[in-house]
Amino acid sequence: MSTRVDVEEIQTTTSEKLLALVLTVFLLIGGIWTYQRIDEVVRDAVGVETVQPSPAEQAALRRLDVARTRLNLATQAQAAARANLELRREAYRTALDAGRQAPELEQAYEAAQARFRRAQRAVVTTERAVMAAQPAADRANDRVAAEQEDKQDRSDLFTFLLRLLLVAASLGVGYWLLARLRGRGSRYFVVAVAVVAYAAILALVLAVDYITDYVDPLEVGPLVLAFFGIAATLLAFVGLQRYLARRLPLRRVRKRECPFCGYPVRNTTHCEGCGREAVASCSACGADRRVGVLHCGACGAL
Repeated sequence: MSTRVDVEEIQTTTSEKLLALVLTVFLLIGGIWTYQRIDEVVRDAVGVETVQPSPAEQAALRRLDVARTRLNLATQAQAAARANLELRREAYRTALDAGRQAPELEQAYEAAQARFRRAQRAVVTTERAVMAAQPAADRANDRVAAEQEDKQDRSDLFTFLLRLLLVAASLGVGYWLLARLRGRGSRYFVVAVAVVAYAAILALVLAVDYITDYVDPLEVGPLVLAFFGIAATLLAFVGLQRYLARRLPLRRVRKRECPFCGYPVRNTTHCEGCGREAVASCSACGADRRVGVLHCGACGAL
């Protein structure tokens, strides 16, 4: 039996549609807050921010920091010694160029040279200390970074699964309400429409979020969500069409149309559009009965 001609529609007022829109907005506010909160809760539970180096690793990091501090101080001292050496050398050279004997300037120049050589040796020594402390510190940093990355990956996985569960539950509830309220012909049908709209927008938020930010191992997450949403929507559409197929003949009969093709039926026993019987005998009492009605007009039998 075809359902192409007539489509059942529950009539709603403008006020009801407005309230459905407002309900969708507030559902989105709560849903997006929950969506964002999931990440914080999972990060705290997994302990992404609590990865700390071991005591031995902390000691290695401290040695590197101390060595770098000493190297920085030694480099500064070397720069100061070089500047002092240049100053003393220029003063001593000026005196020699003037033909004057300047033993004091010569001694200051030689002392500046000695100070500069000591500063150079100190820089070399501290550089070696930094080089010696670097491997252990690098291993500590690599180990901490690897553990933190592993926890971050687990956090991202749990966050994605919980967010996917939130979206799936929202879609499931929305489609269930849609089918339930439509089946009852309830005036609260627009509430189900609002829930489905909220779930669809939340699914879009999840898809956009993971398409732009998320990478391996869940790079197919948005695709999985898309397939799930498509499948759920098609199932809901199939259910709606089956419901319409059951209800459509009765609605056509009420409008004095053929229950099979929707062609207007006059006082004839057969449809002028498709030729099928429009009137048949009741199986209970044998009286004429319009095909597609729920009860016989003569005896009331189903």
